[in-house]
Amino acid sequence: MTKAVILNKGIVASIIGPTGPEQRRLANKVMEEALSRAALSFQAITYVVSTGYGRINVPFADKQFTEISCHAKGIVSLFPHAKTIIDIGGQDIKAIKIDATGKTTDFVMNDKCAAGSGRFIEVIADTLGLPLDKVGDLSLQSKSPAKISNICTIWAQQEVAASLAQGIPVSDLLAGVHHSLADRICRMVNRLRVEDDVVVTGGGAKNKGLLK
Repeated sequence: MTKAVILNKGIVASIIGPTGPEQRRLANKVMEEALSRAALSFQAITYVVSTGYGRINVPFADKQFTEISCHAKGIVSLFPHAKTIIDIGGQDIKAIKIDATGKTTDFVMNDKCAAGSGRFIEVIADTLGLPLDKVGDLSLQSKSPAKISNICTIWAQQEVAASLAQGIPVSDLLAGVHHSLADRICRMVNRLRVEDDVVVTGGGAKNKGLLK
């Protein structure tokens, strides 16, 4: 997703939308929409920072920072006692350790395959014909979570479709998908020595079934 936030001590305006191939055009578009919501002109903006994988494609940015450093600074300002961040994004999953100043002390990430990211759940939701914001609550209704053996998104998608045809309840399939992704996240996070407090960010943070 592509986001723009205008700050003046607090949040003045924000917008979020899907990322497309024309990232420079998209950067201009979300900036224009954020400015419109804030009733401001671009000349009123004193400094622009870009972050994320597409940060080099924001032509009007004054400075570029990695999403890891931005996560660290942002989280420590919101949660001063946080020591570990788990970011469940659509493109990758990151575990970040930070100190009291918001400096990154260590991190690990998985960006090799969609099966190791929030995109995995999105693909399965599409396969089941469900809106993404419903899968978390629905998975909590499971009585017997299905075992999803495939770690590749394409094969897991086929496995879920086949299981659905066999009459396995959707809630059990979703619970199995969440267990599969959560297991991969835990194995990755355990490579760090996780310290409390732990904060979860990204779209996956809104998924009750995955967090449980």
